[in-house]
Amino acid sequence: MAKETKYLLTLLLWACPLFLMAQSREAGDYDYDKEILFGVNKNTNGGLIGGLYLKIGSRINEENFQFFSLELANVKNPRESRYTTGLGNSFIYGKSNYLYSIRPQYGRELILFKKAPQKGVQISVLSAIGPTLGIIAPYYIEYSTVRTEVSRAQYDPEIHQTLNYFLGPGRLFEGIGESELAIGANAKAALSFEFGVFKSNVTGVELGYQLEGFTKEIELMPTVENRQVFQSVYFTLFYGFRK
Repeated sequence: MAKETKYLLTLLLWACPLFLMAQSREAGDYDYDKEILFGVNKNTNGGLIGGLYLKIGSRINEENFQFFSLELANVKNPRESRYTTGLGNSFIYGKSNYLYSIRPQYGRELILFKKAPQKGVQISVLSAIGPTLGIIAPYYIEYSTVRTEVSRAQYDPEIHQTLNYFLGPGRLFEGIGESELAIGANAKAALSFEFGVFKSNVTGVELGYQLEGFTKEIELMPTVENRQVFQSVYFTLFYGFRK
């Protein structure tokens, strides 16, 4: 069995038992039946804003919910660090590719503590699993070996060796048409803390652990160790509506 396949099987076997938390119970009255949440993510593999989050949930019974979610995330190598040029431009030295992860997920949520009407905090535990579509886009830099000649290209450690001649990053979305695709899978487990005065809307934070694997190694920085399996701790600030 190939090494890549073992990684993905391990990912699936790790996540499947988490779905057993949401055991079936008799239906009962509860404040809402459906919810739509939007969020902004911060994680240990991302920057200031790690990604965006959409969640659509529905009630199974009084304490159990199912949901479909979509996450868009920018995944970084932990060795990445920013440098500032003499012109004041900031860029990541040694980076050759971006990795954008698109993660559709199916999950279950179990309410541990319910929120009283118009006050209190609701606490729940959730888990989700799904495929990952990775977009590997080249990271362009602006570079010059002669001060009067400026060019933009994807970072290449064989060519771009002198830090003094870096002028900054390339243009926004430059080289996106040269992107490659990577297929993978992801799983997460988290605690959700929800606040809000009105039962028709909700504000809260989700704290959790994310595991993601691809069928091939993703080269983000060619001069350091790269990975095909990424793990991170994250929190997501969310806001949404219920009915």
